Amino acid sequence: MDRLQLQSLLETLAPHVYFDPPPNLAMVYPCIVYNRDLAETEFADNRPYRRTKRYQVTIIDQDADSAIPDKVADLPMCLFERHFTANNLHHDVYNLYF
Repeated sequence: MDRLQLQSLLETLAPHVYFDPPPNLAMVYPCIVYNRDLAETEFADNRPYRRTKRYQVTIIDQDADSAIPDKVADLPMCLFERHFTANNLHHDVYNLYF
């Protein structure tokens, strides 16, 4: 699957979705920020057989009880990484293979 399909999927979960936003962008919350993190490669006969890209998906919201992290957590191949608070905003970070 390609990144634009992921973008469309994430847009159904949050009102604002950003891919690799520049540092000077004024984001609107709640939002999802995501970037490509790495890729898992499986081999057969010493050749790449399958590659699955992994994205780091961060939900940023002022609401500590936001429903958006649960929606992201329900996606296939999604793993919770961590939660932290910065600038009075809650950040939930997931690794999503897509």
